[in-house]
Amino acid sequence: MSKPKVFEKPIGVKDYLPGAVAKLRHIERQVLACMQGWGYEQIITPTMEYYDTVGVASSTSDQKLFKLLNNRGTTLVLRSDMTAPIARVVSSLLKQAEFPQRLSYHANVYRAIEEEAGREAEFFQTGVELVGDSSAEADAEVVALAIASLKAAGVERFKIAIGHVGFLNGLMEESLPGRPEAQEQLKSCLLGRDFVGYRKQLRELDIEESVQAELEGILRLRGGQEICDQALQLNVDANARASISHLCEIWDVLKAYGVCEHVLIDLTMIGDFSYYTGMTFEGYAADLGFPVVSGGRYDNLLAQFGRPAPATGFALKTTRILELLGDHAELEPERTLVVYDTAGRGEALVKAQELRSEGINVVTERSEGRNEALEQVIANGSEKSFTYKGVAYTSMLTFMNKGGSAT
Repeated sequence: MSKPKVFEKPIGVKDYLPGAVAKLRHIERQVLACMQGWGYEQIITPTMEYYDTVGVASSTSDQKLFKLLNNRGTTLVLRSDMTAPIARVVSSLLKQAEFPQRLSYHANVYRAIEEEAGREAEFFQTGVELVGDSSAEADAEVVALAIASLKAAGVERFKIAIGHVGFLNGLMEESLPGRPEAQEQLKSCLLGRDFVGYRKQLRELDIEESVQAELEGILRLRGGQEICDQALQLNVDANARASISHLCEIWDVLKAYGVCEHVLIDLTMIGDFSYYTGMTFEGYAADLGFPVVSGGRYDNLLAQFGRPAPATGFALKTTRILELLGDHAELEPERTLVVYDTAGRGEALVKAQELRSEGINVVTERSEGRNEALEQVIANGSEKSFTYKGVAYTSMLTFMNKGGSAT
């Protein structure tokens, strides 16, 4: 293997230049403020965790974990999601705190990848966890907050698809009893949204035509509240029926929030983490093939840390939202240029400090002798904004020959 060039970086990671960072931080601030308005308090956890605790509980496959050894030979991992670390904190540092607990976060997470287009090994997430509430009200709250958070981030056109792990599990078990391998193959197709592959797998199974038709029929179970009514007509077990009833309750609460225009029920939805136990959802924005938000209920995870409790939450794919917004989120700050010569330096720097204390961004520059670029800016002083040496400014102050003036 050849030695990397000095400007190269590992596959799957990227540099963020000032413009992108400004937009990323803007998204972060807006979303966290929205979450705070719903009563969620921000938490920060370590980038590294023990493999035997958070690494195992994360449900991220070993092949996708970044592992490293500390100086004692203990295996650590770079966090692959935020749900497991927060479960650890809720079960330890917050063990005496009463439920429910509402926590938010913004963090970078890491997952090892193959060289796939559009996949990143390091990316940012902003999300919440609602711990200690098993109700449909809690599930609806996180869905409604996900919608509010997308709007706060600047995403205007999107749809949230919600499903239930219990429905698919119950339907598969009722239709394919004692055939776990076939069930997993079908679920894998649904997880990858490979409906062609799903139909192909069904045709290859040795099952009755009526069962095949029923399993294929779930691909049409996408829509509004009427989907719940249709699903209840299927030959499903008690767990699946209870799951549908739970989705109906969630829909009623979302209706009260007034957000159903952004939501559809999709009974092919299955969470991408094995710790999901109930409602799951994904949000897709127009013009982007990847989900910009995902979440769901995970009632068994906290038991792995010694404090059994129901929980639900979601994560915004902040990096993908940045990609989606692109140049539509222009965030050029107001910036003042203060130019001075030797004689005007003292007055100029005092003024710069005054402006900064008022929250104004200020760049100072000493200029001696003829400066054609600066002269051109001064000549066009009637313009509200200008560019000087590749940087945009909204105003200028000059302190030349002991005189101060604003342009």
